[in-house]
Amino acid sequence: MLTRVPQPWTNVYGLARTLVALGTAGTLAFSATSTLFRPVAMLGDYPLCEGLSRAGVFCVVPGGQLTLARWLCVAALLVVASGWRPRWTAPAHAWIGFSVFSGIAISDGGDQIAMILALLLAVPALGDPRRWHWQRLPDGVEDRRRGWALAGSGALVLLRVQMCFLYFQACVAKLPHSEWADGTALWYWGTSDTFGPPGPLRPLVEPMLALPVGVAVLTWLPLFVEIALAACLLVRQRLRYWLLAAGVGFHLSIAVMMGLWSFAFAMWGGLVLLCLPLGAHLSPRRRAGADARAEDGTEGDAGAERGDGPADSSEDGAAAGRAPVVPVPVASPGDAGRVVRI
Repeated sequence: MLTRVPQPWTNVYGLARTLVALGTAGTLAFSATSTLFRPVAMLGDYPLCEGLSRAGVFCVVPGGQLTLARWLCVAALLVVASGWRPRWTAPAHAWIGFSVFSGIAISDGGDQIAMILALLLAVPALGDPRRWHWQRLPDGVEDRRRGWALAGSGALVLLRVQMCFLYFQACVAKLPHSEWADGTALWYWGTSDTFGPPGPLRPLVEPMLALPVGVAVLTWLPLFVEIALAACLLVRQRLRYWLLAAGVGFHLSIAVMMGLWSFAFAMWGGLVLLCLPLGAHLSPRRRAGADARAEDGTEGDAGAERGDGPADSSEDGAAAGRAPVVPVPVASPGDAGRVVRI
């Protein structure tokens, strides 16, 4: 029996790699060595270098070279983010992600998510034959890499399921707490000197926190976004685009209000893979149907969702003639519509 497997090597998974790598690079670049590696009460001096953490970058280098190791990791992550030679840079990305989560004294949920995503993204990256992860896959290459295509697609499916469970747990874990149930949780966060909004945003946020309705909206809206994203794989593709926009805005607001930028970049990387069609390739929408047909056929997100070829050429061409040029995930016989038969 023939099984159709969307090939994983598109610029969608490349964009996810870039976002995750930039988040980790930001943590290392904008945090001082003395902040990242310091004593922690009842635990000891970081990096601890115990158990599996001994394999981390910061345990391999001599103790006095932590600053040098930090900047070497930043340089390596920027190479990963550039998209150059994914199969060469994937092991380094996974190693650094593990090293940051296990080796620094201030690791948080964003570092853990970035580590998990880097490990899962390494599977398709190791089989990626392209020079840059932004490029289209040359014709015929996927037929010679069927095993890697199956492993890579399987890892991306597992990543999507992981993101659904993450959002489900994030929502459900809040419900037993009375502050989230009665809609007042964001009042405590918003008025905190540690986690509250920065000074320039306080005049915008404080009037909303002064109103019961405003506090309730700010508290319950994240719960609705999280549970909707948890069910993302159960809805039609058109709705997933809206969920992607909601998720990006949600994590942007957390980053702006609380300063959790590395967390936001890691979650954006996961959202890209969760909400966009598996095997789709981001590309400018053509203004005319003739232009689209000149490049292996017409484009449509329905084909990207199913991986079964081009959409209706006349309808797509007419829409493209009216719409502005915007990046959209597309499928044509040249990329997402191209599948590997096992």
